[in-house]
Amino acid sequence: MVGGVNTATFYGCYLLLHPHMPYFLAYTLAFVISMVGSFFMNTYFTYRTKPTWAKFIRFPLTNITNYVITSVGTVALVSGVGMNNKIAPLVAAVVAIPFTFVLSRKILTRTA
Repeated sequence: MVGGVNTATFYGCYLLLHPHMPYFLAYTLAFVISMVGSFFMNTYFTYRTKPTWAKFIRFPLTNITNYVITSVGTVALVSGVGMNNKIAPLVAAVVAIPFTFVLSRKILTRTA
């Protein structure tokens, strides 16, 4: 459920930003905004753990994989396949969800 809400947050931000800037810049800003929300939703709801600054600082490391998969996927879908640049980020984000889940669990449930 958290993944779905996070994907919807990302996509909503992307659609709001997209008309005002190049699609990849809108994609990147939406990704950063949704990553902050993802941290809090995952700590409180998915893993039921306390958010800390240390976890918050490490959390973006879990999203590097997500960013690479979705970035490469978005560019490949838009440039290579000719998919609409409003739809491609959503498709790429769905593919990345399982990878992000596994890495997030490792970071957010690790004890100090």
